[in-house]
Parts: sequence; C-alpha cells; structure tokens
Amino acid sequence: MTHKKSPADTCVLVTGGCGFIGSHTVVCLLKQGYQVVIVDDLSNASEKVLDRIDQIVGPEAAERLSFYRADVNDREALECIFDEEPVDCVIHFAGYKAVGESVQKPIEYYSNNIGNTLTLVDAMRDHGVKSIIFSSSATVYGDPDALPLTEESPKKPATNPYGWTKWMIEEILRSLTIADPEWNVVLLRYFNPIGAHPSGLMGEDPKGIPNNLLPYVAQVAVGRRDAVHVFGDDYDTPDGTGVRDYIHVMDLAAGHVAALAWMEGRTGCEVFNLGTGNGTSVLEIIKAFSAACGKELPYVIEPRRAGDVTANWADCTKAKELLGWEARYGIAEMCRDSWNWQSHNPNGYEEEQ
Repeated sequence: MTHKKSPADTCVLVTGGCGFIGSHTVVCLLKQGYQVVIVDDLSNASEKVLDRIDQIVGPEAAERLSFYRADVNDREALECIFDEEPVDCVIHFAGYKAVGESVQKPIEYYSNNIGNTLTLVDAMRDHGVKSIIFSSSATVYGDPDALPLTEESPKKPATNPYGWTKWMIEEILRSLTIADPEWNVVLLRYFNPIGAHPSGLMGEDPKGIPNNLLPYVAQVAVGRRDAVHVFGDDYDTPDGTGVRDYIHVMDLAAGHVAALAWMEGRTGCEVFNLGTGNGTSVLEIIKAFSAACGKELPYVIEPRRAGDVTANWADCTKAKELLGWEARYGIAEMCRDSWNWQSHNPNGYEEEQ
C-alpha cells in the first residue's frame, strides 16, 4: 500500500493553468491546500488571471502558487521547471481549442496539441513523474448511438481536427500505461463547461469571436455583439435546437481535485465523464441567460454547422461512485455566474472597468 501524501506535500503542475478551466481548477487546488505550479505561454490567456487567483484564494494560499511563462512544446523550458519544482502530478489543459479554427489550421492543431503532450510526458518520464490527468472531451464520442453517454460508449471518428487531437492524446496516454504499468492516467471527458467563479473575478475570456455558445450569449447581453446566432432549429429535439450537457466550471474544477485525490497510489488508465446528466437546448440557454441578465436577448436562426451533433448528455454515475463527485449547480446558477463575470468585466481581463 502506497503511503498517501497530504495535499500540502503534493505539488501539481498545471499546464494551461491561466485558461478558463485551468484557472478555476488552480483556485480549487489552492483552497484544498495543494502546491501548484502553472505553466502557460499566455497565447490564449491573460497574466491578469494570476492577480485574480490571488484575490480569490488569499495571500497565504497564493504563496503556494508558482508561475512559469513557457510553451509546453519547449522541452528545454520544461526540463528547467521539472528540475526546479518537486512535481508529483500533472494536470494537462494546455492546447488550442477552437473547433472551427482547427478545421482551418489542422497542421497547427495537430502539431501543438499532440506535440506538447508528447514533449510533456517525455519530460515527465525523465523526471520520474508518472501521474497525469488529461483534459479530454465528450467530442470523442462523436454522434452518439444512444443517450446518455457512459464511459463504455464507443469512441467515434472525430468530426474536426480539434476532436481528433483529444481522441489521439487519449490513445497516446493509454499506450503509456500499457508500455509502463507504473503510469497513472485519468482521462476526464468534459461535456460543455460554462459559468464563472461566483466572485465575478474570473471567467471565460475568449480571444476574438467566441466559438462556444455561452461566451457569445454573454457578449450579446453586455452589448458587444448584436444577436446570438443559433445554428439550426430543425434538429430532432423538443424545440429543434441542439441539446448539450452544460456543466458549471466550478463543478468541473472540483472534479479534477476529486480525481487527483482518488488516483493517488494507483496505476493504470481510467476514464470519467464530467457533466450534469441533463440536456439543455440552445434556446433554453438563451432564455435562462435572459432571465439572469434581466432582458430578452435577440437571436437569429442560421443554417446548421457541419460537425454539430443533435444532442449529447452524460451519465456521470462512475464519477459519483468512484470519485464521490457530482455536479451541484444548475443552468440558472451557471447563467447567473457567467453574467456576473461578464457584466463586471465587459471586455474580459484586458480592459478592466
């Protein structure tokens, strides 16, 4: 039986820790007493996130956080970080993540997302660090045969290069555990993360035109965009719009901390779905956000987008039974917190009001 280390004695390296999901996970890790090292090149994040994390967790917890501005593809930089910090486990978020852009720039997506993972696990192996939690996605299930999706549901061919990178990285990490049984891998398949930290200090701040529904809705609510574009209203769903399993980013962050505690001392590869188990349509989201911000939000119906599935939602029984984790927040709270963030930070982190 491996002796369990306390959070205070555990150092977690978080790649992409200044991003949307990464930053909220860092807050949860620090609140639980972990030492945290963020590696982020800030290509799709703001350094101001670090100040916000400090404000949320307080000065004592903030002392347990280190930050390195580096690209995870940079082997030399990673070597220096692993030499400098007593890393026990890695949570790997870093990667390009815009579905549409991945179709336009497949080489960049494959090179960055798969390349940085290979560089990372090679550096981990050289430093005897063999525990990793990977930020995967429900996109690996493709167009589902049956709902809800369980971890046993088949992986399907991806519909875009972004999805293929998640698909392939899962296989790379699974291969590692077969080749070397000392590796300890957890693959977390997220459904649709939305919401923001309840303080309003941190939230999603996409560069350029948002690819995902919620930040787009929030930007319409705050006056940065004219109307929400709804892609398709002829799906086989109650109101004709696509149905997804939206999960509050704080629930998702808590899922990482639960997975970290569960995996200690184990080996092998495990997969967990992280969602709420409920499907919500695009029009239901627009209605809930309208209620949160106190005004009707305009929307226009557009043709369907290639690669969008009709509906998906999760069965999260496995995470509840093994990790003791389940989502606590509903759609109303997700929209409330997202609006709280956007209304106090209309231009995200860059132009504070």
